[in-house]
Amino acid sequence: MSRVEIESVKAFRGLVHELLLKAAQVKPKKRIEPPLTEADLGDSIWHIKGQGDATDVKEQTQQYAAVETAFRERFYDLLATTSIEDPSFTQIWNLLDIVSIFSDNEQCEPGLIFWLIEELLDSQTIDGCRKVFDYLESRREINTAKHFKQKSLIILRSCNELLRRLSRAEDTVFCGRVFIYMFQSFPLGDKSSVNLRGEYHTENVTTFDVIARSHGDDTTTNILHEGGDLARTEAEKSVGAQSPGGDGSLEAMNETSKIVISNNKTTHEGHSIDLHALYPQFWGLQAYFSSPTRLFDPQHFEAFKTGLQVTVSTFKLINTDLDSRNSIKGPEDLRRGIKRKRAGDGMEIAGSFNPKYLTSRELFDLEVNDIAFRRHVLVQALILLDFVLSLTPKAKEKLSDLTNKSVLYTFVVNEDDARWAMETRDAIAEYLQQGIGGKFYYRMVDTVLSRDKNWVRWKAEGCPLIERPPVSVADYLGARENATKAYANKRLRPSPMGALDLRFLNDEEHTNSLEHLKELDRFNNPAPDSFLTGIVDDDFDIDMAKTKEDRDAATKAKASKVWRTLRLASRSKLNQFDKIDDGKNIKVLFDSHQVFDEAVKAENSVKLPQA
Repeated sequence: MSRVEIESVKAFRGLVHELLLKAAQVKPKKRIEPPLTEADLGDSIWHIKGQGDATDVKEQTQQYAAVETAFRERFYDLLATTSIEDPSFTQIWNLLDIVSIFSDNEQCEPGLIFWLIEELLDSQTIDGCRKVFDYLESRREINTAKHFKQKSLIILRSCNELLRRLSRAEDTVFCGRVFIYMFQSFPLGDKSSVNLRGEYHTENVTTFDVIARSHGDDTTTNILHEGGDLARTEAEKSVGAQSPGGDGSLEAMNETSKIVISNNKTTHEGHSIDLHALYPQFWGLQAYFSSPTRLFDPQHFEAFKTGLQVTVSTFKLINTDLDSRNSIKGPEDLRRGIKRKRAGDGMEIAGSFNPKYLTSRELFDLEVNDIAFRRHVLVQALILLDFVLSLTPKAKEKLSDLTNKSVLYTFVVNEDDARWAMETRDAIAEYLQQGIGGKFYYRMVDTVLSRDKNWVRWKAEGCPLIERPPVSVADYLGARENATKAYANKRLRPSPMGALDLRFLNDEEHTNSLEHLKELDRFNNPAPDSFLTGIVDDDFDIDMAKTKEDRDAATKAKASKVWRTLRLASRSKLNQFDKIDDGKNIKVLFDSHQVFDEAVKAENSVKLPQA
């Protein structure tokens, strides 16, 4: 190692020490909040005290190595001498804040802060990791604002390692915090959490018991895996030993495993549910839930249909039985039950989550009678039925042009299976809406599943970018200028479009307007023969018209003139209308004008005899 590198590490070591002292003065309260900022540390953050050419480090890689060495030395020293329960552990939070400031200003490796946090998580217990995560959640926006590409893989690796240490059953809330942190840190269109190859979690094998009933006193318990393999283990002769009559004890056990439905018109009277028969069919569905491609085999598909139909029908009968039990309760019991439901409904739903099912036969009766358990299983069935419906010819036609063939299957569901899947899905949807809060629960499930279809299509398209590039300064300024013009106060035009011409209201035009009103043409009727010239012109236009529109226009104009001519002529020549052939020979009225005048004069010359 050269002398320059040694001196630079020494200089940065002194700088880190000074910055920690400054941070202790700025933040006297030994807490995680608030975070340190560059303004809190002042200008001294970039002032390095050293000797010789310690500050003349030209190579960026050498400077990054020197800064990282100085920070790691201080980090390991504090981590070895300070417990996370000690209030003085705040120095590590301050040190991480300083590293974040260096990273944002490109004075060290961008991923250095998460390298240190990864080692910090590895050195702590689960309780200590919770406090480390308090720090991560409080600094999430600051630590992921810049250079996220260099930090993303470290964040993903650290969180996945932490999730492997956590128990899904005992640390459920903490696991949720880790997942939420990753979801909020990574952008929405990031591919790191997308299963592009369409692989299924087949390692999650569900094992359950199968009780083979024999004629003697012995019972054999088989452990059945969801794949169909049997691991036989001999059970103790407990049933025959506990009761003198072995067969009677078996019958008693069978009696307790059946739920008899009370008489109800909506169900079969006296119908019983055999939980012994339901038990293997019910847990056998988990094999198809974890590996949906097994349904491509016709035998497996028929087994799945049978198991799901039996499960749904049994759940409906159990729900009916519970309703009938509630209906026969007394008023006091019903009132107490309502109080308990109102008081503990939220806690019961919140605490009903279990990441791994308990498949013991002894617990099956209690599980089936739990509405939260039934809802969880039926939601799994909805997911698988949506997968089946996505394999219909109509659905596959919409996905034919997509690129990610790993999640596009060649298997096609026939019409009968598609109809069964749709009917079963509707039946499950109707069942989930029953009970207290059922409609809200189903609306939540349906919303999640409908939006998940969009994510499935996005994955089938090869996860294209869903982020738009930022708007340029020129586009922003142009849009703002256009918006300003659009909403600015505009000067009114002297004569807006569509406005009436009101110049006749002027005083100057008043006299001329009165004179125009006195013209004879405004109130005298025109002569009957004044329209003859127009009628002749219209006849000519009809004969010479080249298009249907021109011919129709000329015909309408002629009809208007003929009607007005006949109306005017009806006052003096009504007796000659019988000579007109449907308005075509209108000239006859005016050709006999002279004859008509002579007849009138002759009639007027005849004098009536005097009395």
